[in-house]
Amino acid sequence: MAVNYNFIMSSKSFIISSEKPLKPIAYTLGDPAGIGADIFLQYASHHPVDDLVVVGDERCLAARAKMLGLSMPNCRIYQCSVNSPTVCGEAKAENAAGILDMLDVAIDGCLNNEFSAMLTGPLSKSIINDAGTPFSGHTEYLAQRCTIDLPVMLLATPSLRVALVTTHLALREVSDAITEETLTSIICVLNADMKSKFAISEPRILVCGLNPHAGEGGHLGREEIEVIVPTLNTLRDQGINLIGPVPADTAFTLSVRESADVILAMYHDQGLPTLKAQGFGEAANITLGLPIIRTSVDHGTAFDLAGSGKANIGGFETALNVAREMVTFTRGASNE
Repeated sequence: MAVNYNFIMSSKSFIISSEKPLKPIAYTLGDPAGIGADIFLQYASHHPVDDLVVVGDERCLAARAKMLGLSMPNCRIYQCSVNSPTVCGEAKAENAAGILDMLDVAIDGCLNNEFSAMLTGPLSKSIINDAGTPFSGHTEYLAQRCTIDLPVMLLATPSLRVALVTTHLALREVSDAITEETLTSIICVLNADMKSKFAISEPRILVCGLNPHAGEGGHLGREEIEVIVPTLNTLRDQGINLIGPVPADTAFTLSVRESADVILAMYHDQGLPTLKAQGFGEAANITLGLPIIRTSVDHGTAFDLAGSGKANIGGFETALNVAREMVTFTRGASNE
């Protein structure tokens, strides 16, 4: 039985299960110099976390708890040691291997059904690259480890879900990246995971146009005419409920976005400014298209806040609630 805490006052409400997951959720602490430990400890000081396993260095977690004046939480810790004692805010490349070990443990545990999901704390991409390991981000690393060619990035606040066709690309490269094949794959993943991981039986997907006014009939660009509209029509014929392409300057207005369960933006800064302006610090980053469940906080390491007790736990709470929701829905679907 699920309990609705009205976390979102809409059809997108996060349903927080009253049962604990059969398998724990793994939380990776991320960079030990950042706020990954802080947000967990601050959350755990007011909420039960017995359904979590912390993946990280227990020494760093204990030191941060002491610094914040908080007790160590009642949950299991999977030890992944870092090489260097860490001072808050002083990220060190020699810790990169330990940080990646955390991810590997969580990924392998999810793939082996030891964990029901993974929630990732923030890390610094530059630190891992400085250590000599090419690393473009959590999403790409997860896709590689799970042998997935095209993961889908979805961000969710308490009242808005936004997925992306392209992610970390220079703006001049976006148009070439929007192909019939890519758009088809992403929409199919989005449609399938809205059903299987969010229990939405008939997802309504609102698709943004690429150009101003969705191309203005070809006067402001032909991507809509030549790629986006034909692809959407083909997918509609296959039974996917698609709205658009809608001009992005109106897609995020309240009346329009309430007609959809998720908005698909064509590029990073088309979709995320509205979402972050509305709910920064209260959003979850979710990777779709994987054989596992992965959510993350929507912020970075915030080295300057580490150990201060001033870190905002809203993103952690949202990401954890979404992970719990997805575990519940996925388990329910598998039992049907």
